Amino acid sequence: TIQYDYSTQYSPTGSVLWVHTYIFYIYSIYRITRSFKATIPGKTVVVTGANAGIGKETAHELAKRGGRIIMGCRDMEKCEAAAKEIRGKTLNPHVYACHLDLASVKSIRAFAERIKQEEQRVDVLINNAGVMRCPAWKTEDGFEMQFGVNHLGHFLLTNLLLDKLKESAPSRVINLASLAHIVGKIDFEDLNWENKKFDTKQAYCQSKLANVLFTRELAKRLQGTGVTVNAVHPGVVATDLGRHTGPFFSLLVKNPELGAQPSVYLAVSEELEGVTGCYYDVMTEKEPAPQALDEEVARKLWEASSRILSLKHVTCGL
Repeated sequence: TIQYDYSTQYSPTGSVLWVHTYIFYIYSIYRITRSFKATIPGKTVVVTGANAGIGKETAHELAKRGGRIIMGCRDMEKCEAAAKEIRGKTLNPHVYACHLDLASVKSIRAFAERIKQEEQRVDVLINNAGVMRCPAWKTEDGFEMQFGVNHLGHFLLTNLLLDKLKESAPSRVINLASLAHIVGKIDFEDLNWENKKFDTKQAYCQSKLANVLFTRELAKRLQGTGVTVNAVHPGVVATDLGRHTGPFFSLLVKNPELGAQPSVYLAVSEELEGVTGCYYDVMTEKEPAPQALDEEVARKLWEASSRILSLKHVTCGL
């Protein structure tokens, strides 16, 4: 993940507020995680962007719980090393590294085909990978990098694995979103930033709003299939918003191990069986921003994404 470079100067008042936020966050994590000890032997979990950070810790935690873990990563050297480390720490031999570049439609299709051919089931898909604060880069297929990886890549991957998820029902899809969606806007006239000055912050926020809209629309389309879909903001992690209030803040943000707990909670918690179409701020269900609740925008985004990716016969008749 590319770090977000906030220009906000250090503020004692801001730091005090962050202390309170951090303490509340730690309390919430402790209160909830101590109550769920679910194990997942026999279940297969696919985690994207799993070679470092939240993704790696998510894979590690789910491997400890007995799952068969497929780590989809762009950098295979790092992914193989992470998988080996997790196997060693958990004594779970069923942790595998697979190549997946979400900036390449070809790579996404190859990864999905491998999963469909080699895996008997997919019980949980965690769309964790993402990019942030990058310049005006393009994906291999010409999409703006943040929209291409954060939204389009996972939109395509999820659709390609839907049959496997349905066959494995009850199953779950978890999309890593962000609080940044609250200032996002979907510009249907220029999703790819070709006709206006590029703003990396707004591009990121657009991609994160797309994550929540996709979650809600997919959940609606999958009603009755046994596949649930939820989005989660993992909180402020050291690899994400660490510069928000200056150097003092680096002592307060949570580490990736804590940052992984919301994804793990959504993946294994028995109390969330059947819960779908929701947005979680860390481990608490919250109502997302008003623009994320617009059903017409969600439908238009689905149709635009399908058209951009030349997807046919995607779920529910499109």
